[in-house]
Amino acid sequence: MKVRILFLVTVLFLISCAEPVARKPKKHGTTNFYQEVIKKNKKLNGLEKSRLESWIRKDTLHNYVESASGYWYYYEKKDSTESISPKLEDVVEIEFDVKQINGSVVYDKMKRTYKVDKEDFIPALQDGIKLMKKGETITFVIPSYRAFGVSGDGNKIGINQPIKSTVTLIDIKQINNNEND
Repeated sequence: MKVRILFLVTVLFLISCAEPVARKPKKHGTTNFYQEVIKKNKKLNGLEKSRLESWIRKDTLHNYVESASGYWYYYEKKDSTESISPKLEDVVEIEFDVKQINGSVVYDKMKRTYKVDKEDFIPALQDGIKLMKKGETITFVIPSYRAFGVSGDGNKIGINQPIKSTVTLIDIKQINNNEND
């Protein structure tokens, strides 16, 4: 019996003296996961763009211009005499609405002041406002990835929902010390 206890103590002593062996880290598939998500989103965005282009082709009443940043627009009212467009940090007063592509109203016309590129606003409209001149009205057709994207607005605009918005630029207050008002 004493021999067994002595043997057990010796074995435990030898085992406890061994140095710990570091485990290898687990490989996580985050890189592949993100690549797959990006690939899927590009495919969905391409399908949405195709649907919007098809819808735009059917609208023969308006002459749409495709922007470099992924939305379309046409002028409802264009002013060729005005030369000033909003620039970074200018404060603009706009009137705008938000509709579904089929024309049903999501948000009625509302007025808003907006500091150009310094406030959170619909990304496509942030770009589009810089194209406008005082008094002009433009209708924008905006794919979901340039509007509210995969989250929607948390209220009336759902996930991956393209929108249409008519914007009138009422006033521009230039924030530039070199300009005279």
